[in-house]
Amino acid sequence: MLFYVLAAVAAIGVVLVAARLMRGTPDPHPDGPAAGHSGAMLAALFLLAFAIAVVVPWSTNDAARQNTQDEGRAVAEAYWTAARLPSPARERVQADLRRYVDLVRGGEWRLMAEGRLSAEGWAYLERVRREIAAAPAADDDAREVRSAALERIREVSAARRQRAVDAATTPPPGLLAITVLTGLAVVFFPFLAGARPRGAALVPLATMAALLAVGLYLVFDISRVFTGALAVEPDAFDNVAAELRRVPAAGG
Repeated sequence: MLFYVLAAVAAIGVVLVAARLMRGTPDPHPDGPAAGHSGAMLAALFLLAFAIAVVVPWSTNDAARQNTQDEGRAVAEAYWTAARLPSPARERVQADLRRYVDLVRGGEWRLMAEGRLSAEGWAYLERVRREIAAAPAADDDAREVRSAALERIREVSAARRQRAVDAATTPPPGLLAITVLTGLAVVFFPFLAGARPRGAALVPLATMAALLAVGLYLVFDISRVFTGALAVEPDAFDNVAAELRRVPAAGG
């Protein structure tokens, strides 16, 4: 952050030196070339920062939604593969996978709005992994089933780790700060340039300020994947939970 401040101070210093050294026609008017150029550049900078601050969370949101689908699919495949394990490992593994899904779509989803996952979820997966590894395998087919079940659990764990990354991901703080600062500069620039709008002239300026405020609120509202207007919902795990409830009736 210090380097950003130093860069800004240096740029201001360059402008002041140039103003002292360069000769030309004085430009004291609010609608003069200097004010027009500065206003256009401020608006362009704000639009650039605002666009990046919206696009980055949007892209992260899409990736996180796809990852929850992948994790849910991996849990379902692990559940079906576990149906081929010998008893009682089969029942214990399937019960723990159902509990895992219920945990994720319930309490853990609320934690993800804060950018973190529950330790209990990791404990469930570790317990499932141990139960599968300890399942007896008397022949090659049984060993193949055990290996396949362990691979499915590894896929669930990998997707869960990615979900942890997604939950903690936010746009760079500097980007959010620049978006806010340039937005404020756009609003106050006419006054800084010497304009003193009155009456009806304040209406478009106030409208612009209101829309900018809404836009800045949106930027912060969507900065986390699992909360806000674009929040990823636990639909994938809701669907998996419904599927797992149907498995016993299907003879799994």
